[in-house]
Amino acid sequence: MAALRPVLMVIDDDPLITDTLHFVLSKHFEVCVAESYTQLKSLLQQLDAPPALALVDLGLPPNPHTPEEGFKVISALLTHSPTIKIHVLSGQSDDANVKRALTLGAVDFIAKPCDVEKLKDMLLNALRVQDVELNEMKVEQEHGGLLGESLPIQALRMQIKQFADSPFPVLIEGESGSGKELVAGSFHYASQRMLHPYLSINCAAVSPLLAESILFGHAKGAFTGAVAAHSGYFEDAADGTLFLDEIGELPLELQAKLLRVLENGEYQRIGETQTRKSRARIVAATNRDLRAEVRAGKFRSDLYHRLSVFTVQVPPLRELAEDKHLLRKHFTEFYAQQIGKAPFDLDAKAQVAWLDYAFPGNVRELRNVVIRLIAKYAGKTVNEHELMAEFDLNAPDFSGDQIDFNDEASLMVHAQRHLQRQANVSLDAVLKTWERAYIEAALKMTHGNLSQAAKLLNVNRTTLYSRMNTGDNS
Repeated sequence: MAALRPVLMVIDDDPLITDTLHFVLSKHFEVCVAESYTQLKSLLQQLDAPPALALVDLGLPPNPHTPEEGFKVISALLTHSPTIKIHVLSGQSDDANVKRALTLGAVDFIAKPCDVEKLKDMLLNALRVQDVELNEMKVEQEHGGLLGESLPIQALRMQIKQFADSPFPVLIEGESGSGKELVAGSFHYASQRMLHPYLSINCAAVSPLLAESILFGHAKGAFTGAVAAHSGYFEDAADGTLFLDEIGELPLELQAKLLRVLENGEYQRIGETQTRKSRARIVAATNRDLRAEVRAGKFRSDLYHRLSVFTVQVPPLRELAEDKHLLRKHFTEFYAQQIGKAPFDLDAKAQVAWLDYAFPGNVRELRNVVIRLIAKYAGKTVNEHELMAEFDLNAPDFSGDQIDFNDEASLMVHAQRHLQRQANVSLDAVLKTWERAYIEAALKMTHGNLSQAAKLLNVNRTTLYSRMNTGDNS
């Protein structure tokens, strides 16, 4: 029986490009095509397993002349599958778009048109890197591998040790890319449950139609296609740990059934009247603010309080000081050995720049930067200019105190920090980045209502529309 091919998701609305990619790449991958963010979300729910790889165009409907839909796709894919390897393949390849895509978590950016054979080799190499990372994550979890000596990491280790053997649920909160999955595994392998199963399910990656069956199981004939009885994750976890990743994505109707399990351990397979008991310890994770989700009516208040008996915060990388260097050295040595290339080093100024950079994409971004530097500068010493080319210095700066936009002195400190870190700052580019961020935020808050967004930003509708379309790249 032939081995299953890894799933490659192609998100592009140009049929000529998707047909060409499908023809060349389908020998190595199971190619699935989506033409838009909406179509992608629907397609992901139909897949039996999360895709391993993705090729993303930034210019997608309904706004193909801006990169925002593509950025949404990158975030959605990483929420659905944190280990996915995303390559951006786009004609909107100006420096700001490249850096933002990489900061969000893409591993590389390829400008159109491209050599499809080289693209194929890049994807196959990304698969090899992915296999290495999955094996490394498993080993790190089994050995409690939270790297770092900073106070936040020491405090996190202490919490894991303190809560590991409790039967009560743990809620892990933290930004995207900060390592919540590793922390979840650490809870299991630091506990007496370590000899029992450790099962993980990404709530964002499960179709709402199948989620109940996957979690609780079903009886034979319970629904069309149920040709045999099947156990669910709660049953299979037995006396071990069940990790519910992206818990904020769980449909409301399932939240009530999950609450029942958390309260008394009881659940039923679909199509059965027999009540079963779960003994598994529940660990959940989210990058959402569940308190805000509760206020918005998207997450049950009672479930939130049951899940958050113990809550731990995974610190963002910008708060870990010298641990940035420790992680850089770890990943450099690891990937250089696995890829078979000599490690790179940083000169004195580059080391200062590395420490100063906020890494808005957290450990995921740091790891991807290391991989790119090994590919470009194996065996060499990287200078400050070469390193800065890998950073998105127009991203919001989280370091230090929060920026007070009504305080001119606070804004000046932020501007001074930016000017110190980056040579050849483009004032126009900075202003456009902030303007775009505010417009996107207003549209998100008003669910795409242009008139309400304009009111929120205190401009008229025509001005807002004009600014949305100024300077778009095709």
